[in-house]
Amino acid sequence: MEQQILRKLTRPVFVGGVQVGGEAPVVVQSMTCTDTRDVKATVAQIKALEDAGCELVRVAVPDQEAAAALKAIKKQIRAPLIADIHFNHRLALEAMKHGADGIRINPGNIGAEKIRAVVGAAKNRDVAIRIGVNAGSLDKELLAKYGGPKPEALVESALRSIALFEEMDFTAIKVSLKSSDVMTMTEACRRFSEQSDYPLHLGVTEAGTLVNAAVKSAIGIGTLLAEGIGDTIRVSVTGDPVAEMGIAYGILRALNIRKVGPDIIACPTCGRCEIDLCKLAQEVERQLAGMKAYLKIALMGCVVNGPGEAAEADIGIAGGRGSGMLFKKGRIVRKVKEKDFVPVLIEEIRQMLIPTELKRMDE
Repeated sequence: MEQQILRKLTRPVFVGGVQVGGEAPVVVQSMTCTDTRDVKATVAQIKALEDAGCELVRVAVPDQEAAAALKAIKKQIRAPLIADIHFNHRLALEAMKHGADGIRINPGNIGAEKIRAVVGAAKNRDVAIRIGVNAGSLDKELLAKYGGPKPEALVESALRSIALFEEMDFTAIKVSLKSSDVMTMTEACRRFSEQSDYPLHLGVTEAGTLVNAAVKSAIGIGTLLAEGIGDTIRVSVTGDPVAEMGIAYGILRALNIRKVGPDIIACPTCGRCEIDLCKLAQEVERQLAGMKAYLKIALMGCVVNGPGEAAEADIGIAGGRGSGMLFKKGRIVRKVKEKDFVPVLIEEIRQMLIPTELKRMDE
């Protein structure tokens, strides 16, 4: 029997049409790595992210031209659009003017009085704000007070900003407390969760390339989610952000928080394996990319213990020399030649999916 995690109930906040917090599912988001001023490239990357399951997308806004580009970008995408602002509060005002659904600001590099102007505009335009506290850009006073970017310093920075926002009667707030150090990030989020009911965005910043990012994110984000903390997540990967989606949904599936997409179980192989299991797994994963329906798919390297070890899988292949067994729910269905593993498996999966998923896979 699957164990369910009891999530902390936070305040619901809407970013465009997507709810974050409250009883909403944990939301998966990402950030483009294109030049926002290049509308065509940015839209193309956002569409690729949307197809991979991204539900909120953030873009960098380094100057006025980038802020103005948001209007054209927003017209061509489905996901709510968040403007990432550093240092210059006027760029936040311009981004909202051009249709941003949300703003991410770092109070450590903007200043209280300028934040007031941003909050006032957000309130008038019904725009949500993420207070993004980063260990690398804390107020000097807090660094001195705590002797460095300690978890307590991150929490106090967030609470100070919240107090300023609430003073202006603004509560459409999300909060993130990030660090490249996993333990600092997890402890800061725990402490904040104990003191506030605003929704939390989880992420390990500057996590690195694919493997390092997956490890750090699984530990940091996964630990907090397992404790019931967190309302939206972003796995930070150096390179193509589309790669973040598989890791993010993998974390959610592993914790039984969201059943989205194919959960591919593949054995690590041993001396009994007589098929190219690595190639099989990669091809199945490639052909099912973008699938939203949840299926547990087992790819086992031998027939000795394939169906037994993957008895809970919805469907799978247990390979042998030149052939293998197709099985469903632990029961053998028929024998399949190795050259037909992928087409047979994909066709069987297609038959198990609802019509909307068939349409998505055909597109």
